[in-house]
Amino acid sequence: MTKPYAPVEMGDHVDEILEQWRRELPRLDRSPMGVVGRISRLDAVLERELEEVFAKHGLNGGEFDVLASLRRSGRPYRLTPGALSRALMVTTGGMTKRLHSLEVAGLVRRRPDPGDRRSSTVELTAAGRKLVDGALRAHVANEERLLAGLDPRQREQLAGLLRELALSLGDGRL
Repeated sequence: MTKPYAPVEMGDHVDEILEQWRRELPRLDRSPMGVVGRISRLDAVLERELEEVFAKHGLNGGEFDVLASLRRSGRPYRLTPGALSRALMVTTGGMTKRLHSLEVAGLVRRRPDPGDRRSSTVELTAAGRKLVDGALRAHVANEERLLAGLDPRQREQLAGLLRELALSLGDGRL
């Protein structure tokens, strides 16, 4: 893992790109590139940093997401594969692959849905709960480290702005 990020007073990679476009096409409104470009670059950086922690727990990010979704659903830590797919924005094929690897590892079990004979449910096992609880603590500590360059007010402001953007793009509650 890398050290906590500190605030920087110099430009970032996106600033360099924006400057190149300013030079080549001075009349072009580059402001959208500043936002979307940084979100895209941060996605790649954050994914790499998060995956490193999940790997230490024998998981990848997709598997962690499934276990965490089941864990936060509350007792009996059970959801349908369809509910998991919708919550995680994963195709049913992608979900099937994740569930298979988690089931082979003994972290989840699939059972017939008592309320619908045509469906099944996915349930977190005791081993899955223990693993996700430990991974979650490490994950939150890692996220804290990743956000160390922002004070609490900045974090709240950034979270609010990102929420507004997500809602404006149709990413509301399920």
